[in-house]
Formats: sequence, C-alpha cells, structure tokens
Amino acid sequence: MEWYFNLELFPKVYWSIALLGSFIFVITMVLTFMGGDVDELDLDTEIETDTGIGFQFITFKNLVGFFTIFGWSGIACLDAGFSKPVTIVISLTCGLLMMGVMAAMFFYMRKLNHSGTLNFKNAIGSVGEVYLTIGAKRSSIGKAHVRIQGALRELEALTDSETDLKSGAVISVKNVTANGILIVEQLNK
Repeated sequence: MEWYFNLELFPKVYWSIALLGSFIFVITMVLTFMGGDVDELDLDTEIETDTGIGFQFITFKNLVGFFTIFGWSGIACLDAGFSKPVTIVISLTCGLLMMGVMAAMFFYMRKLNHSGTLNFKNAIGSVGEVYLTIGAKRSSIGKAHVRIQGALRELEALTDSETDLKSGAVISVKNVTANGILIVEQLNK
C-alpha cells in the first residue's frame, strides 16, 4: 500500500480505475459463470415493449470493459514513458474500442437467438419413414420419422391410404392437422 500512496496523482488515478474496473469485471464474470447473471440482475436487458435499436453502446458491462481497458492501457502508456496527453488519448481510444467491440458482440449474439418453436407446417413436402404402423383411412395414429427444421423428429401421423402403412415404409407429408398430426402418403407402393 505504501507504493500506491507514494505515486503521483496522475498514475494513482489510472491505477485506481484499473484495479476497480478489474475487480468489478472479475465479480461480473464469476456471477455470470455461477448463474447470477439472471434477468432480475441483468442491467443490460432491453424493455420488453421497446422497439428501438438493439445495438446498445452504453451498458453496465460495456462501461466495466471501458474502465478496465482505459485503466490498464493508461498504466501501460505511463510505464512506456508517454506524456500525459498522449496517455489520455490512447487510453480513451482503447476504452472506446473495447466498448464498441463488446456492443457489437452482444448485438450479433442477440441476433443468433431463435425461439426453438417447432412449426409443423415446415414438414409439408418432407420425406420420412414410418416408425409405428399408421392405420388406413385415419383409423389409428402411427408414428413417422421426418426431418423438420434441420432435425429428425418422431411425430404422430395419419394417412388417407386404403391400406395400413407398415413400419419402414417411405412416406411423404401431404398436410398437417390443426393439432400437429402429420397427414402422410406412401411413396414406394
């Protein structure tokens, strides 16, 4: 501590900002990895009804990144022997660049989000295979393996065919009922 108190005011300010920013950064990272970064604690969430811009430059995490990089780049400049004005310009530039990178990163990560909701209508036209026998003329529900939205799924199915569709039969999805049951027909008779 004696070393810190013997510093001049300018380096002391940079060391204080760097240490405080780093401390808050570490706490934020630990909470994030422990699951403490939940909706109630997240200071960066957008308001649900907000239809404004998704790119947020000034957020809590971005400010923590700014002050951490601002402080450490300023200390590096002082150790390299740069003048005070050059140190301020470089540390401000580094901090702002960090904020820009973090804002862009969160913006583009948010765009990667998808709902995961299965839309059965996407199955129409897909080819699949009967897994459990499907009764003729919609007499009993069977199951079929069909690829929907990039994943192979086992779904309930009915047929308008005159004969039962046995396990292993290749089928095509013609339609989907309101409650998500596939209407299929056999391809290789």
